[in-house]
Formats: sequence, structure tokens, C-alpha cells
Amino acid sequence: MEFRTIEDILDFAIRREEAAAELYALMAERVTRPEMREALRSFAEEEKRHKQRLLKIKAGELPAVSEEKILDLKIADYVEQPEPTSRMDYPEALRFAMNAERAAFRLYSDLAEISPANQAAVFRALAQEEAKHKLRFEVEYEDNVLKSW
Repeated sequence: MEFRTIEDILDFAIRREEAAAELYALMAERVTRPEMREALRSFAEEEKRHKQRLLKIKAGELPAVSEEKILDLKIADYVEQPEPTSRMDYPEALRFAMNAERAAFRLYSDLAEISPANQAAVFRALAQEEAKHKLRFEVEYEDNVLKSW
């Protein structure tokens, strides 16, 4: 995919946030553990908020941000990326989600590098939120997939 303008990049990021929100809502319907169901629902809502922040940036507004560093277990770096399907099992869905969050983190980190300072702070904050999601999925994968081997 080629981006010609910042608007193209923002439109792409908005579509990614919409897809992530839909995925997490779908995953929430399928998981059996109540705490993971609640986490997935929360992630779906966060992705919707990310979309709103991106829409504000696109409209010329700059939402407030906070920046924090998030631990990276790097599990997503070593697991296969499954194709998203309606028949994914829980471990596949977790692997897909980890990799999707890693990609979103990289996208926002890259956007922060090429953006003006006021926008860069927003993109860094979005990157850190995606890192939180990735960490939650990695912990879930470690606790419920890797430890069951």
C-alpha cells in the first residue's frame, strides 16, 4: 500500500482501528474466560476511541496525550501470524491479535517520527496504548497457551 499524503495514512490507520474494534468484539463473544471477555470488550472500546482521536487529528484538532513506556514480552515476534477467519481457535485469535497490535504500534511509532511535534506526541501515545494491548495478549498467550504445553 502506498501513501501519498498524511490524510492517506490517517485513513489507513482509521480503517485499522475499525477492524481491530470489530475483531475484539467478535473475540469477546467467543472466549470462555470472563476476565478475558471483559478485556476484549474494553480493547474494542479503546480501538473506537483511537479512531475518534485519529478523526480529530484529521480534522486539525489535537487531543490531549499521556506517554508511558510499556513492557514488551516479544512473544509476538516468535509466533506465526494466522490469517483471520471466522473459525479461528483461541490461540490463533491471540496470535493474530498480538501481531495486529505490534503492527499498529509500529505504524504509530513511524507516524510519530515523521509528524510535527504536536502530532507526534499523539501518535506516540497511541503507540503506547497499542503496546498495552499487545502485552495483555502476550500475557494471556503465555498463561493459557504456552504453559499448557
